[in-house]
Amino acid sequence: MLSLVTAAVSALLNNITVILLVAPVTLSITQRLRVAPFPFLFSEIIAANIGGTATLIGDPPNIMIGSAAGLSFNDFVLNLTPAIVVAMACQAAATHVIWGRGMGATAATKAEVMAIAAASTVTDPRLLWRAAIVFAAALLAFIFAGPLRLEPGTIALVAAAALMLLDSLPHPRPAHAQRIIEAYGEIDWTTIFFFIGLFVLVHGLEKTGAIAAAARGLGTALHGNTALAASAILWSSAILSALIDNIPFVAAMIPLIKALAPELGGNAALPPLWWALALGACLGGSGTLVGAAPNLTVAGIAQRSGIKFDFVTYTKFAAPLTVMSIIICQIYLWLRYL
Repeated sequence: MLSLVTAAVSALLNNITVILLVAPVTLSITQRLRVAPFPFLFSEIIAANIGGTATLIGDPPNIMIGSAAGLSFNDFVLNLTPAIVVAMACQAAATHVIWGRGMGATAATKAEVMAIAAASTVTDPRLLWRAAIVFAAALLAFIFAGPLRLEPGTIALVAAAALMLLDSLPHPRPAHAQRIIEAYGEIDWTTIFFFIGLFVLVHGLEKTGAIAAAARGLGTALHGNTALAASAILWSSAILSALIDNIPFVAAMIPLIKALAPELGGNAALPPLWWALALGACLGGSGTLVGAAPNLTVAGIAQRSGIKFDFVTYTKFAAPLTVMSIIICQIYLWLRYL
């Protein structure tokens, strides 16, 4: 259930945010149940990466692809969700085979967990309701972004500004600025400026003609075959995203795919390639501990709690399950687009 909830919510929120919410809850539950937390945390990483693949806003690579290719929230849902549902079902079955059948808890520990009062943990009910309303409005705006002629970034920024305003208004005037400053202080500015620098570098490669030259060479090697191109992008994205973080990889691949259009007969041939990139990068990121941000986030939370969560142990289980997901995606791409 924790895995399924993680996957479902990761499709509606950024999967890193979901992991930050779910992992501490998981550790609290496993501590009370007196069971090993690794299988729970492992399955949640896989679920976060799978669920985040289903929508435009679930995983940063999808946001980048959607913005570059002009793909909407609904485009991602309609084209990726069928493959994601199958992949998640197979992953849930696999993790149950590996760990689930051998797990158990005593009646006393179960009663201890069931005695937890969830409502008592909410410290600011007013802000919770306001956040829920703003989130629902933002989700509707993502769905109807096309008719509204709004970009995903615009929707996200307006929603964030609205929630900051609603959070500060009930407080005395001198405290308004302080609460907003505190909110800005929690933003990961290091990552934002990393992306700024990365996009400058990629644009430099594009302007110098390096990416166009690489695209011509790749197009010649693929002989203008869209099916071969999609398969090559799917598997190369999965392998490389497992070895390096999938976000910089996608940033480098976007202009390369755009430059492939003339070699494949025009922009009409590109949609399968975008879906292959999204599936390969997002799901391939599960392959190793360094492949995606949720993986490292969980590892950090686990290690701070004194739980062993090392690269080798994680990869030993994650790599085969990731290959299984990519095979499912390959079959899906062939049946639906190729």
